[in-house]
Amino acid sequence: MAHEHVSNTKRIWGVFALLSVVTTVEVILGIIKPESLHLTHFLGMNLLNWIFIILTVFKAYYIVWAFMHMEGEKPSLRWAVVATVIFLVLYLVFILLVEANYVFEVFKSSTIKWNF
Repeated sequence: MAHEHVSNTKRIWGVFALLSVVTTVEVILGIIKPESLHLTHFLGMNLLNWIFIILTVFKAYYIVWAFMHMEGEKPSLRWAVVATVIFLVLYLVFILLVEANYVFEVFKSSTIKWNF
């Protein structure tokens, strides 16, 4: 039984287009910085930063999904990989927010001044 070669050119261009659109949206939002997103705070950060985090995680997930062929794996393996990544990303965001807030409060309320 011979294995027939299947071209993935259409799939690659589709992934490229989707990731390009998401990246373009990120760049445009970074350049424009809409005040409605930049000045609105949610869970200790402005909405613009949350949008960047969400779009970046989406791109990372989609790259794994498309180029590491996770869509063809068993659901248990997919869930094991995705759940681990989701947990680690949420943990990283939590730690960054807590530590950044602590450092901000130390500089704000102490004799140590911003020197950068």
